[in-house]
Amino acid sequence: MSETEVRASIAAERTELAEVFAGLDAAAWEAPTLCAGWRPREVLAHMTMAYRLSLPRFALEMVRARGNFNRMADRRARADAAALTPEELVASLRDHAGHPWKPPGSGYEATLAHEVIHGMDITVALDLPRRVPVDRVAVVLADTKPEQVRYFGTDLTGVELRAEDLEWGLAGDDPRSVVTGAAQDLLLVLCGRRLPPGRLAGEQAGRYEAR
Repeated sequence: MSETEVRASIAAERTELAEVFAGLDAAAWEAPTLCAGWRPREVLAHMTMAYRLSLPRFALEMVRARGNFNRMADRRARADAAALTPEELVASLRDHAGHPWKPPGSGYEATLAHEVIHGMDITVALDLPRRVPVDRVAVVLADTKPEQVRYFGTDLTGVELRAEDLEWGLAGDDPRSVVTGAAQDLLLVLCGRRLPPGRLAGEQAGRYEAR
């Protein structure tokens, strides 16, 4: 995809997710997600954090977190989820569909990954029927680097991941078993998420499922 096409995909992903999230009931907003310790409201607060945080405020928050981005992001997600209603969080995502935010030092492919993965943290955990358009997943998979997989602690030893709906695969060291599934679910595996049972197939599928 060209940069223009990736940015259009980002805007579409945000708009479509906002529509999905607008339909969640009160119980869903309190349910767990694939992000440990976060409900949908914390995930969405994190997804929209960049729209509320100026650069100076971001720097201050990082100082308060002693330079630990994960600590800062968790603190802000919890604070914003407590301060804002679900309707306000959904509106923030919808109203900023075309926002030019990018993760520091990254391209728009990383922005698309951010929206796609965190969106699935909610939709997959809630067993919602939404499927991410496979062309968007393909962009994210193509931009996923080995160091990112290591960062999430994903163990691919002895396993080859193979997508059922996309010509994509990735093998770990000494692959002896194939794990198959939708490309979007394999993307979640790469990001260290534990999936609900039944979304993957293969002898080693249980390695990547929630218990």
